[in-house]
Amino acid sequence: MGFPGTWMTESESMVYRVVPKCACSTIGQIMYYSDHGRFFDGDIHDAKGGMHKWAFDSSQGKISNNVQNHTSYSFTCVRNPYTRILSSFFDKICGIQRNGSRYRGNLVPTLIYNYGIEVGGDDGKGEFDQVASFRRFLLFARDTIRWRRPMDPDIHWSAMSGHVSTFIVNGGRYDRIFWTEKFSDGMQRVLDNLDTPHAVSLSEIPRFNESEGHGPKRAHPVEDYFDDLSMHLVYEIYKQDFELFRYDFENPANKMPIGEIDLDEVHAKLGD
Repeated sequence: MGFPGTWMTESESMVYRVVPKCACSTIGQIMYYSDHGRFFDGDIHDAKGGMHKWAFDSSQGKISNNVQNHTSYSFTCVRNPYTRILSSFFDKICGIQRNGSRYRGNLVPTLIYNYGIEVGGDDGKGEFDQVASFRRFLLFARDTIRWRRPMDPDIHWSAMSGHVSTFIVNGGRYDRIFWTEKFSDGMQRVLDNLDTPHAVSLSEIPRFNESEGHGPKRAHPVEDYFDDLSMHLVYEIYKQDFELFRYDFENPANKMPIGEIDLDEVHAKLGD
């Protein structure tokens, strides 16, 4: 299986396991800048060079050797499950993607037909009942994760613990896992452990939110989207994410973590 979703700087100063919807665009650009002294011109997910990615055949051997020997500092970043699934809905389901099309072709028409959701019209900008449509999308997300129907779960709403675990199961070990909600502090602690070709000053790094503007703006506070049933579904899908990464399941309004991540616990529970 190897190390899917893993990026590494060409200088091998750091190794990062991508978790979708968790500041991955900004982290990727920081990695690119630390090697080249400039940002990649475009979405870092589209970069075909300038860094190692598991998706590149030519990178797989170098990534495997590095990770299995723990040669470089390895890390990842996680996010509150409530805000992450909401972000996935507005970006991937309601939004028009950077190629000008809907995400995954016939996915949205299927959702409209089978689950009765609305997405804000052809351009994703129209008025619609965001709360009702999101809750129906949540049923769909649960169906894909629990029963793998009507399709396999998408990386943008599958559990973070699943992404994080592949790195561990195949022989990797994280030096740090930090929270999107405390990004500057977490990323700085990573940088403090690195020797990079180009120094990175986090205060001068823009945030690369590549999904921003794809879809409609969220019209309500986070907690308004989650009634008792929705919270039950979220817990069914993301129970391990809440527990391992110390997020508050009881209060969707609280996006901040409520404890410290125990790396030994993460490795023990996700390494089976």
